[in-house]
Amino acid sequence: MNLKTLALAFAVLAPVAAGATTTDDIRSIQSEAAKESGRQAYTIGHGTKFKPTDHVFVKSALAIDFTFRKASVTLPLYRGIGPSGEPTFFIITESSDFDVARSMGINYAPKLAKGAQSDGAMQVTIVKGVVHLPGDVDFSPVYAVAPGAGDKPFPPSFATPGALGDANYSSLAVLPSGVVLNIQVVANASGQHDRAVAVDLKKRTITMSLLDGMHDGKQWFYHMVTDVSAAVPSVLEKGVYAPRLEKLPTFGSSTPEDNSALLGFSPVLNGPRDANSNQSQGFEMSLANGGVDPINVFPVGPQNDDRSASNNYSPMWDAHVSQWTAAAIRDGKVRRIVSFADLKELIGAGLVESAFINPPGSGNAFVGGLRPTRAIVNCPVIAQPELASR
Repeated sequence: MNLKTLALAFAVLAPVAAGATTTDDIRSIQSEAAKESGRQAYTIGHGTKFKPTDHVFVKSALAIDFTFRKASVTLPLYRGIGPSGEPTFFIITESSDFDVARSMGINYAPKLAKGAQSDGAMQVTIVKGVVHLPGDVDFSPVYAVAPGAGDKPFPPSFATPGALGDANYSSLAVLPSGVVLNIQVVANASGQHDRAVAVDLKKRTITMSLLDGMHDGKQWFYHMVTDVSAAVPSVLEKGVYAPRLEKLPTFGSSTPEDNSALLGFSPVLNGPRDANSNQSQGFEMSLANGGVDPINVFPVGPQNDDRSASNNYSPMWDAHVSQWTAAAIRDGKVRRIVSFADLKELIGAGLVESAFINPPGSGNAFVGGLRPTRAIVNCPVIAQPELASR
């Protein structure tokens, strides 16, 4: 059954009564999803069995393939109703509530709650277990990107997002109970996400490509880009251009104490370009090699067993793009940056600085004083397996 046929198969139901509790919200969503998919909803200890060395954070994942440069994750797919009254399909990867995250087998991201009352959030309703979204995504645009001319692959000569969120769409979704879920629309009657490898509407599953990254000196920090707040970064990361996300608090604020739903990370602009070496990194490298993973640098992973106020994980990554200085390039010092500690040492040594694309403003001490690029990338962390570096 295709998406347009399925769109005609469901009628819009009357809204649920106000005053729903967290338990009501989540149980109704899981119950309806199980009924429609024919698959038991995730329960603790009864999901897919992954190896301990795979270090899978999103326990509700149905399958993960760690093949080099072909990595992917298969996740449950939920049916919602978009503003047109037609079905729109989404995934759920994070919750602001610890118990909800644990019961659903998704990441715990308490910082998301700090965006719930902002203009960057999307307030949703639930009707008999079906989430009604006031915003949706147009997947019909044709994704297109080409590197810059000559020896300057960045900025790209042209970059066209392959999907566009409307003015009301945000993946930071607030339920009637007040719980925030990371609800990312990935398919509807207009098409499917550019990172979708396979979609099975009958079984309610979607397989999405994963991106590699660096964290704590180790590679294979696998994350999944879904939405991006700015146009050109949405093309570089191959995500939905979702401009409403830009209204989330607060660029350049990354600590647990900050009033921010965001967490700073650092893509590299001009790292080593040889994609076949274990030093490759950066936007220039990615553009020059057909869009291979840029190997961004991340500070922390999901801390799904930590209820404390110090839990700093968020899937809403606040980009602080770095670049190697002219002196570092001249002296042959350019290499792969492998951790936040490494990044800060290189900044302190005058070898790495804020990228020229970062607008003027204050630096963020959390990211070594780099200035924020003012681009949010919604990229939930899925796993960090123990594999040899490449």
